Amino acid sequence: MNWIILIIAGLFEVAFAFCLGKAKGETGNEMYGWYAGFLVALSISMVLLIKATQTLPIGTAYAVWTGIGAAGTVLIGIFVFKEPATFLRMLFLITLIGSIIGLKAVSNH
Repeated sequence: MNWIILIIAGLFEVAFAFCLGKAKGETGNEMYGWYAGFLVALSISMVLLIKATQTLPIGTAYAVWTGIGAAGTVLIGIFVFKEPATFLRMLFLITLIGSIIGLKAVSNH
C-alpha cells in the first residue's frame, strides 16, 4: 500500500511542477491561482511522502519520489509546454524510468 502512496506522492510532485510552469505564463489572479495549486500539490506530495517513508526505506522512497517527479515533469514539458524531445533527452528519461523500476525491484518492501 505504501508503494501506491509513494506513486501518488510522485504524481503530486508532477502536479506542483506543472502549476509552476503554468504560473510563469500568467498574471494577476490566474497566476495566484496556479501558485495556490502549487502550494496545495506540494503539501499533499510531502504529506504522502512522509506517510510512505514510515515503512519504506528513506533512500529508496526519496529516489523513487524524485524520479517520478522528474520523469513526469519532463513528459509534461514535452507534451504541454512543447519542450524539445531530443534523442538524448528521451534516452536519459528511459534510463531514469528504468532506474526507478530497478529500485522498486530490489527493495525489501
